[in-house]
Amino acid sequence: MMRNFLTISALALAVAACGDKTAAPAADAPTAPAIAAPAGQNWVDVVAATPEGGFRMGNPDAKVKLVEFASLTCPHCREFHETAAATLKAKYVASGNVSYEYRNFVLNGPDYAATVLARCQGATAFFGLLDNFYNDQAGWTEPFGRIPKADAEALGKLPENQAIARLAELGGLADYMKLRGVPRAKFDQCLADPVQLKAVNDLRNQAVDQYKLTGTPSFIINGTVQEGVFTWADLEPKLQAALR
Repeated sequence: MMRNFLTISALALAVAACGDKTAAPAADAPTAPAIAAPAGQNWVDVVAATPEGGFRMGNPDAKVKLVEFASLTCPHCREFHETAAATLKAKYVASGNVSYEYRNFVLNGPDYAATVLARCQGATAFFGLLDNFYNDQAGWTEPFGRIPKADAEALGKLPENQAIARLAELGGLADYMKLRGVPRAKFDQCLADPVQLKAVNDLRNQAVDQYKLTGTPSFIINGTVQEGVFTWADLEPKLQAALR
C-alpha cells in the first residue's frame, strides 16, 4: 500500500477523490437533553483511541456515534472542518449526545507522512494537530511540490520503511512538527515504527473494503454510511434526525 502512494502520487496532492459540495438546508437545534460529563471535564476534552483505529472525542456511550473518514490533504475535508468543527464540538459533542471519531483515509504520500506523525502523538495531541494540519494545509503541502525530480525518483528505490520518512523530511515536516513540540528524535521514531505505518494502511483498507468509500470526507452515523453527504450543511440534518 505505501509503495503505491510513494511511486504513483508521492508529490501529487490528490483531490479528485474528495466528495462534491452539494449543500442542504440548515438544521434546527438538537432536542435531546444534555448528558453530564465526568466531574471537572467537558466531553470535548474526553478523547481516546478506538479499537477500530480512529481517535474519538466525546461520550463513548453517546446516542449518536459519528465517524468521519478524511484526508489531511483534501481541500473539501479542510472546508468541512472550517465550517463544522466549532459547532460540532460546542453544540453536539459537548452535549454528551454525539461522539465524533476521526479515521484517516490517506490519498497520497504527503498525506501518509503527515497522518503517521499526527497519529503517533496519541489521542491527547491528535485533535490539536488535526486542526493545525487543516488550518495550515496550503502551507505545509506546498514544499512537497518543490521536491527536486532526482530526490523524488530516489524515493522509489528506498525500502518502504525508509521512503515515507525521507519524503516527510524532503517536504519539511521535521521542522513543521518541531514547531509543534515534536522533537527530531520523536519524528524519526514515528516514521520508522511499523505499527504506525500498518495502522494507516489498515484504516484505508477499512474505508475501501468494509465501508466501500470512494472519496473524502465520508461520514458514518451509528454504523450507516451517509450517502451523498460531504458538507456540514449535508451532515447536520442527519445528526438531528439521529438525535430524535
